[in-house]
Amino acid sequence: MCFYDQYQMLCNDYKWGNFRQHCSKEWRTGETCGMKLVMNTIPRNEKCKLCKSIDTKQGRIRKQEDIIKRWTKEAQRGHERGASIEVARMTIYNLQSEIGTLNYERSKN
Repeated sequence: MCFYDQYQMLCNDYKWGNFRQHCSKEWRTGETCGMKLVMNTIPRNEKCKLCKSIDTKQGRIRKQEDIIKRWTKEAQRGHERGASIEVARMTIYNLQSEIGTLNYERSKN
């Protein structure tokens, strides 16, 4: 039950900070017991690494969706972009899969 700082992110996730104090169950000199307790909670005005990655991927999905809309309008005017639209849809599918994996990792912590 050693004491550590805790960083609270905007997304309500947390990250362990620096070691602050030993507990009475110190096994060997200089080692910690392995149990972490919060000494101070420090708010941070940024999102965690996973949430930043999720936001980036969602922005890329929005961009691909806008491109698909533009290309379908151009297809009505006679420009063929069927293969490009299919590639953009596959990109969106892959990004959604990656977002699902990141959300799973985030819920695990």
